[in-house]
Parts: sequence; structure tokens; C-alpha cells
Amino acid sequence: MNPRWQPTCSWRESRSRTRFRLLVYLCSSLLVAGFLFAQGDDNLRKRRADMVKTQIAAPRGSGAERVQDSRVLDSMRKTPRDRFVPAELVPNAYDDRPLPIGYGQTISQPYIVARMTELLEPKAEHQVLEIGTGSGYQAAVLSPLVAHVYTIEIIEPLGTAAQQRLAALGYKNVDVRMGDGYFGWPERAPFDGIIVTAAANHIPPALIEQLKPGGRMVIPVGNPFQTQMLMLVTKGIKGPRDLQVRNLMPVAFVPLVGGPRSN
Repeated sequence: MNPRWQPTCSWRESRSRTRFRLLVYLCSSLLVAGFLFAQGDDNLRKRRADMVKTQIAAPRGSGAERVQDSRVLDSMRKTPRDRFVPAELVPNAYDDRPLPIGYGQTISQPYIVARMTELLEPKAEHQVLEIGTGSGYQAAVLSPLVAHVYTIEIIEPLGTAAQQRLAALGYKNVDVRMGDGYFGWPERAPFDGIIVTAAANHIPPALIEQLKPGGRMVIPVGNPFQTQMLMLVTKGIKGPRDLQVRNLMPVAFVPLVGGPRSN
């Protein structure tokens, strides 16, 4: 073999140095990427904490009471709303407003989610029904506060995406069902609490039936493009007609889809 073509020690050393530099570069890149990711995550946690402090726990005007339940506030601090909004809306995830999630639906304003959760008076042993899964955010907030959350979504792509999202984030005590929430989930009834995240023009009788005596339902009632009222329904011990209904505050929700069909 011609000696000119034999590999030399300097060439091997050069190749080794190149590999070493590439390895150092890759490790450095991974460290920088991890640092930037952690910084982003820290920033989102800070924004979540600020959201709770300034939007939810702080005194509010217009008859909207601030949220005081420490368990609810803690769940709002820990639940990553940024994971329940479309990617392009992550910068707005902790704004004090609802955001679109597709199919004409929205993820509710953080204050409304927290206030409705507090009104349920959730306890560790409770079984709760949610009507209108949407992105899954309300169910995620409820998850650490109760024994089990059953949630129904009539728009199948939203329900499927929420089911996958909740599972990926480790919410093990949430069952998602695709169907018409107007009729509730009779196989899992009765419920200690029912929360409805879309406005009905009346309180669905099936939901009253599926509420335990002493149970509470939080539901917006009213027609689209008109003033809706957030209502707290408490069921007495004498049957479906033994109800206490309180009008709490004006709200604006997307309409409840489903219910009885006329011929």
C-alpha cells in the first residue's frame, strides 16, 4: 500500500477531537434546552400563582365574590391551564377570560371555574358529575378535590381529546363519556355534586333526579345572547321537588347542546 494513503496518528486525533467537540456540543445543547424548558415551566407556574392571587382570591366587584376555599385555590395553582388550550393560545392561558377550544366551544374564565368549583363544596369522598367536558380543565381542577369525576361531552372530537389529555397528565379518577349530558349519567348516579359548564334554558329534570339528597348543582341558566344566571340548586330530602334555588350572578356561557328533540 502506498504510504501516502495510510491513516496517520494526527488524522485519528483530529477525528477524535471532532467527535469530542460534537459530543460536548450536543450535551451543552441538551442542557440549554432543558434550562430553557425549565425556565418556561417556572414562568407558567408563576403566572398560575399570579392568576390565583389577582383574579380569583382577590376581592372582586359587580357582586362576584372572591374564592376563599383553600383546597380550590390550591387546585387552581397546580392545574396547568396552558395544557388545556390550543398551542397558539398558551401565551393567553392565564388571562382573565374564556378562550376558544374549537367547535364553537370555550374553556371558561379561570375565576368562573374556581367559583363554580367552590360552590359545589367538594369533599374527598364525593362523586361528581360534570356536563360539558370541553378541554377537560374543569374536570382536572375537580380531580384532586373529590373521589371521582364523571364527565360527559357531546362533541366527540373534544371528548376524545380531553380523555387522552387527562390520561396523559395523570388524572386517574376522571371518566370521560361521549354523549348527551342533558340526560346525565344514570348508571353512575346518584351524585354528591353536578356541575354544568354550558347554559341550559331550564334545569334538566334528569340532573335533579340524579342528584343525591343534600347534593348541590351549579348550572348557568338562560338563552344564548341574553343574560344568563349562574344558579346554585340544593336538593332536599323530600324528593325531586324539594329544591332550593339561588340566583348568584350574571354569566355568559355557550349553549348546552342536546336535550329533548321536538318531532
